[in-house]
Amino acid sequence: MECGSYQLIKKSSECRARRGKVYTARGVIDTPVFMPVGTHGSVKGVAAEFLKSSGAQIILANSYHLYLRPGTEVIKKAGGIQKFNSWNSPMLTDSGGFQMFSLSDIRKITKDGAEFQSHIDGSKHFFSPEKSMQVQKDIGADIIMCFDDCAPYCSDYEYAKNSMELSLKWAKRCKEEFYKDDSYKTQSLFGIIQGSVYNDLRIRSAREMLNVGFTGYAIGGLSIGEPKKDMHSVLKNVLPVIPENKARYLMGVGMPEDLWECVERGIDMFDCVIPTRNGRNGQVFTSLGKINLRNAEFKKDFSSLDPNCACPACTGYSKAYLNHLIRSREILYLSLLSLHNIYFMVDLMLKIRKSLKNDTFFKSKKEFFEKYYSRDKFSRNLCSKK
Repeated sequence: MECGSYQLIKKSSECRARRGKVYTARGVIDTPVFMPVGTHGSVKGVAAEFLKSSGAQIILANSYHLYLRPGTEVIKKAGGIQKFNSWNSPMLTDSGGFQMFSLSDIRKITKDGAEFQSHIDGSKHFFSPEKSMQVQKDIGADIIMCFDDCAPYCSDYEYAKNSMELSLKWAKRCKEEFYKDDSYKTQSLFGIIQGSVYNDLRIRSAREMLNVGFTGYAIGGLSIGEPKKDMHSVLKNVLPVIPENKARYLMGVGMPEDLWECVERGIDMFDCVIPTRNGRNGQVFTSLGKINLRNAEFKKDFSSLDPNCACPACTGYSKAYLNHLIRSREILYLSLLSLHNIYFMVDLMLKIRKSLKNDTFFKSKKEFFEKYYSRDKFSRNLCSKK
């Protein structure tokens, strides 16, 4: 199979959800899949061997950050990112386009690319589509992304249109640069569909990206502040345009409820910093709902964090101990809670894939949320009795 190619295994009889496989040079990825984010080539506070034990199949790194530090020449000399960080499994790199969006105060967009200042030392740099391709080739991830322009939420129609058209022009340049050497034999290039919340722009972007031709397709520029109904509307209109034999990647989405909703609409791949970022702030996802371990209610709670989880935090420690670590600012909790949230997300995707295999998607979704929201119901009942 061609690197990055998608094989459809089964479609749900209930909705647009589907189960499949993405093929890479370093392994086959079962989808739907959640990709933990390792911005600097490392998932914060979680060693590669612990990521492996969680069942994570693929992680994401960011080319902008790796380009600035340690520099792509270091990574290339090490033999590529997987040898450099000892992950040795599939990886995906973001192109740096989203960082250009988030660094709006210290960057300038032109038709040729983006000029920006380093957030580290203020030095000036320039990313063109060609530069982004070369950086990602040197990093050596299995799946790399086109350099794109992300329109902010609430952009007016004309701004979103111009941004989408610029992304299309850049995509053509990315593809031309990508196929100049043998990189395609071990890497694959995904196009990114833009257009803000305007469905006609999204559909046009999808169709024109298909005309350019990529191994897979991502939907970018969502989960940046727009209402959920707008995100769902975009997916409803865009996903039918993408052929069934292509992977569909929704960038930057990773709340449990969003994973169910977006798989239901036909998404195969997700990434998000929320699980690890929230873990570092004491918030964890459990089968019985979200909890904030900073709260005093857990100070004398000696039960497991989640009785249905096999991660080190749940099998080795109590909520009281984890609460103690947080309150004492002992850095061990950063790793334990981040890893727990990764276990939770990986297990959630396993449940979703199993429901698709058994054709019980809606039944499994209902059962998941009945448990997931049970703590909220319990809390509301306690409040109503006071």
